[in-house]
Amino acid sequence: MVNVTFWGVRGSTPCPCDANRRYGGNTSCVTLEAPGMDPVVFDLGTGLRFYGESLQGAAEPFRALALVTHMHWDHVQGLPFFTPLHHPVASLEVHGRSEGCSIDTAFRTFMCPPFFPVGPDELAGHITFHDLVDAELTWGRARITAADVPHTGPTNGYRVEIDGLVVVYISDHQQPADPNQIAPSVLELCRDADLVIHDAQFEAHELAVKADWGHCTVEYAVRVAAEAGARRLVLFHHDPAHSDDTIDRLLGDARAAAVGTSVGEIIAASEGLTVSLSSALV
Repeated sequence: MVNVTFWGVRGSTPCPCDANRRYGGNTSCVTLEAPGMDPVVFDLGTGLRFYGESLQGAAEPFRALALVTHMHWDHVQGLPFFTPLHHPVASLEVHGRSEGCSIDTAFRTFMCPPFFPVGPDELAGHITFHDLVDAELTWGRARITAADVPHTGPTNGYRVEIDGLVVVYISDHQQPADPNQIAPSVLELCRDADLVIHDAQFEAHELAVKADWGHCTVEYAVRVAAEAGARRLVLFHHDPAHSDDTIDRLLGDARAAAVGTSVGEIIAASEGLTVSLSSALV
């Protein structure tokens, strides 16, 4: 059994309010957990704080792998507030990519006065930073592939293969001018996946005026998943201006667009949601 849990589901900026109470307003953070393996954390947005709170009282020292897609604020600003790293036996191995410098330098630059008073080395736990570009790594029995995803700057998408299951995380994806085009690297990441978590930030009229902002429509997310033969899609990175009712409507649109494709189930990500996947191999 593989459990994928959503702790932060918004893009751009945290925005908790009454209008998005059901889906949530924290920024990108998703965990993948499987028996006998330390967790994988996708992105370190403000949802990370709530993941940390869920671990209070854990019997074992915290150890995890973090896969950061890119260094925009909404994907990294939760790290200083992750309370498990306030304990000296905790460890977090962070992999990802930045622009113009290593991710080690990027994190140390924003976790530094005048932007923030506490640096990574001042947290009691042990944090290491590793550049990861178009490469593979293993974590426990999981095989992880990082590949380029079109966005406004260097950005990774991730494919995790474990126990015969495939989970893909593509948080930010620039829709091309021709929506029939899909980057080959994205198609290969999503190929025959059991679960694809994909950017679905814009409606068509929003994309029309924000065409170069690095995101895509719900319909394009469905197209990517369907073209790749994926079985389940989670709409993610909701726009901060989208209310619960708006996301409900977009979810309905996505399900209608997926009729007759390989995508048998579509879900809109919400904070606290756990998607459980099982394989005949375990």
